Amino acid sequence: MLHRLSAAWARVEMATAALLAVAVTLLILLNVVTRSMNNALFWVDETAIYAMVWMTFLGASAAIQSRQQVAITILTDALPGGARRVAAKLVDALVFVFACAMLYFCWRWYLPLTIIGTGFDTMAFQGATFNFIYAEPTSTIGIQKWIIWLVMPLFSCGVFLHALAHLIDLTPPEARLSEVQA
Repeated sequence: MLHRLSAAWARVEMATAALLAVAVTLLILLNVVTRSMNNALFWVDETAIYAMVWMTFLGASAAIQSRQQVAITILTDALPGGARRVAAKLVDALVFVFACAMLYFCWRWYLPLTIIGTGFDTMAFQGATFNFIYAEPTSTIGIQKWIIWLVMPLFSCGVFLHALAHLIDLTPPEARLSEVQA
């Protein structure tokens, strides 16, 4: 069940990342055209950057689900089968710990209960916490940066889900690879 949920969430992440890749391409093309006509749209650069950041984080989370993340395997490739499985579970555990830490830090960063407790009054929130996350607008788009930064909690939740699914999955990694290749 958890493995299917993880796979479904990864499909959503990859589809969103693909749409964002198209958006980045179109935004850069728009930027080239408007600059060549001496009529630059400055919000396009910032929007393309944010789209690329979102694409990267969502793609990285999906890569963890499919075990396609960047890895140095020189040591694990030399291990016998049993030790390789133990090493793979250790990596899964470390990714899970990373995801838990990221969720904790995102919680501390956004402080959702505190902002709710202040009645969404950003001035009272800032005074109580010295946290200015809800006050800073983007440079040219004009929306609040906390909306852009929502990719971090989304990434953290995705990695948590994928790492947890890997941790409780007792299927050897080689068997999963053969399933994917078939």
